Amino acid sequence: MSDFTPKQIVKELDRYIVGQSAAKRAVAIALRNRWRRQQVDGAMRNEIVPNNIILIGPTGVGKTEISRRLAKLAKAPFVKVEASKFTEVGYVGRDVESIVRDLTDVAMSIVKREKHDEVLALAETLAEERILDSLFPSNGSHKPTKEEETRRKKTRDRLRQKLQHGDFEDREIEIEVTEEAAPMMQVFGPLGGDDMGMNLKEMLSNVIPGQKKRRKLPVLEARNILVELEADNLMDQDELVRMTKTKVENNGIVFLDEIDKIVDSGRAGSGPDVSREGVQRDLLPIVEGSRVPTKYGIIKTDHILFISAGAFHVSSPSDMIPELQGRFPIRVEMDKLTVNDFVKILKHPESSLIKQYMALLGAENVSLKFETQAIRAIAKIAAEVNQKMENIGARRLHTVMTTLLDNFMFDESSGRGKTITITKKMVDDKLKDIVKDQDLSKYIL
Repeated sequence: MSDFTPKQIVKELDRYIVGQSAAKRAVAIALRNRWRRQQVDGAMRNEIVPNNIILIGPTGVGKTEISRRLAKLAKAPFVKVEASKFTEVGYVGRDVESIVRDLTDVAMSIVKREKHDEVLALAETLAEERILDSLFPSNGSHKPTKEEETRRKKTRDRLRQKLQHGDFEDREIEIEVTEEAAPMMQVFGPLGGDDMGMNLKEMLSNVIPGQKKRRKLPVLEARNILVELEADNLMDQDELVRMTKTKVENNGIVFLDEIDKIVDSGRAGSGPDVSREGVQRDLLPIVEGSRVPTKYGIIKTDHILFISAGAFHVSSPSDMIPELQGRFPIRVEMDKLTVNDFVKILKHPESSLIKQYMALLGAENVSLKFETQAIRAIAKIAAEVNQKMENIGARRLHTVMTTLLDNFMFDESSGRGKTITITKKMVDDKLKDIVKDQDLSKYIL
């Protein structure tokens, strides 16, 4: 993260997301400020809190993607949560602190993956020794002479070379594996909360650990299991927990989607509005900064970055309870996508839709090409359908492209070596019904 200035962060985001310069600028500053805070000495470091962000705009304009790419760039733990879930039937009583617990689980996975890469070479060596021990156990228990030890070492080195060459892949060896305990009956229903279930599961997993059994497996299969076992043994669990807590508390990013769904629009009435305000008040402590118990210990949320998003069609951020408003000082209006934006989205990002379909048909050795006018025609149709129906932003391009290429995706499994060129006429002919049909329900994702 320290390698990226705000300008470089924006440049990286530009590789995947079209437009939305104001939003990119806001998240780039927020990310850089995390690094800046780490350079501050003394008590002042703890006083500097993140400037949480609200991204305002309709679906499909890049709100989630900006947050996800930002987290990936920073190698930070990231979770996406739909705020509206906390008000739905069946989620009554759901503990909002589960957000932090989920984030901590993600952080542990990242830390384990990083440490796994560090110890992998040694783990492979140790696994190799265990395989050799199983394939060729030593004879007798007497202390070998120097000559015997030299001969045994030479023999083992020759066997190791054969093993590395793949000569013993089909030979079976017996190894000890851990099998998870049988799943238990669900004790708690919806009102019990998945967090109570999680706590019970954690407690029971310590009391009733998985059973260890010896199994015979080919060397080819046993090697992977042994490498993972050795890697786990080489990793210091206390250090993993410490690194996980540090990563969550200093680098964690929570994306709260559909936050407008828990905001009272100010209209007369009660009922659902009460639960909406209740969810806001439940969220407030973790956004403000609190201590949340997790299976890895207490997590402080003071410096977790919260990015929220919503369309705010019938409400505005100013309708949020004042305390929560104050915790989201940065508000960014997302730009509506134009035809030109759709053209760029189709062509320029590193994982653009056109490149994805080229790769898919390329797997069949079919070359897919698009004329420039055809790409603009696709963009215009997507924009027009968004105007007629619900505006789902860039996601509409998925619908349009799926319809356009449906026949090719079905038929071209036997068209090896073929080249397909998409022309404007093909686009117009294939997609004219989408534009004309007033009942477009079947084209909505």
